[in-house]
Amino acid sequence: MNDTIAIVGAGHAAGQAVISLRQYGHEGRIVLIGEEPWLPYQRPPLSKQFLSGELDQERLYVKPAQFYRDKDVELHLGTRVESLDLAGRQLRTTSGEHLAWDRLLLTLGSQVRRLGLPGADLEGIHYLRSIDDVRAIQPGFKPGARLVVVGGGYIGLEVAAIARKAGLEVDVVEMADRLMARVVCPEVSAHYRQLHESAGVRLHLETGVEGFDGDGRVARVLTSAGALPADLVIVGVGILPETELAADAGLDCDDGVCVDEYAVTSHPDVLAAGDCTRHPNALLGRRLRLESVHNALEQARTAAATLCGERRAYAQIPWFWSDQYDTKLQIAGLSEGYERVILRGDPASGSFAACYVHEDDRLLAVDAINTPRDFMQAKKLLADRPRIDPGRLADPAIALPETCRTSD
Repeated sequence: MNDTIAIVGAGHAAGQAVISLRQYGHEGRIVLIGEEPWLPYQRPPLSKQFLSGELDQERLYVKPAQFYRDKDVELHLGTRVESLDLAGRQLRTTSGEHLAWDRLLLTLGSQVRRLGLPGADLEGIHYLRSIDDVRAIQPGFKPGARLVVVGGGYIGLEVAAIARKAGLEVDVVEMADRLMARVVCPEVSAHYRQLHESAGVRLHLETGVEGFDGDGRVARVLTSAGALPADLVIVGVGILPETELAADAGLDCDDGVCVDEYAVTSHPDVLAAGDCTRHPNALLGRRLRLESVHNALEQARTAAATLCGERRAYAQIPWFWSDQYDTKLQIAGLSEGYERVILRGDPASGSFAACYVHEDDRLLAVDAINTPRDFMQAKKLLADRPRIDPGRLADPAIALPETCRTSD
């Protein structure tokens, strides 16, 4: 096809969509519109190697600038889309510019969940979602600085690990009674608690943040257990899907832009991909919204295929990862609805897996901590929702595929 495809958003999904559109044969105009001034870039390194200074900005980009020139992609960076006219097939930017499109791909991503607490607007309180966020944090990210991290999830703990390596004093404040409570079992939480405490991080669990104090700049974090001194605060309490633009245009939204298995929204010529979508997964038998690089890339490939006239339903087992110190957590599957956890290996060794099992002995998900073989094998197995032999599963010397029952 030779029509104009406009892509709104310039993250992982947008970068992959451009690549795939040209790979799958789209010869028409591609217009990429991004609110940030940067080329599509990877976000996971922001809380790790980019924050620490180990990775320069050019290496964050999905593709270098020359790629977009070679592929004849029209870039509108530093441009915010204000509204969509679906009937007229136009979009309007905040600068008043109108851009026409024949088909539209929304890769809107997500936004950080912000705190509406007293003092939350003080200088020195940061969120971490973009290159500019990291650039604002880095001047205060120095040895001896007192950092308070609000939130004991992936982002907060990755930041805490990098900060301790850089010589900062670190306190982590978390409302739940354990770390990463939303995504991992108590056994994995306990392992990460020990990991961070042994590195010198002070953890404040079952503790709420009530506000911030300081004279123009944050000096103290006010918690339900008392005040913590702070030179720097980084808040990581979750993200929300960007749906306002889509909803205002009349597209169906429900905790995300609603799409089908081909990434098509409630308008046949408007597609969406990435963190902003709620989509069906035939393997899991339900609709879900995922915040992951894997989802952004694969759903973007599906959207590009649809735009190029191919029907490739998106249905894959989700997977995620987190790097903290020298420990890699790799998660395959979704553990929701598990009845028990079976450990493969000894957590004290620093290398083990937590297997989430349904009451009917079906394997739902695997958290692999420094055990890449279990992770890779789990990704392949989980699509079939295999029934396992609990005794064999608990033996790390037995490969995961060999723990499955041969029949129901």
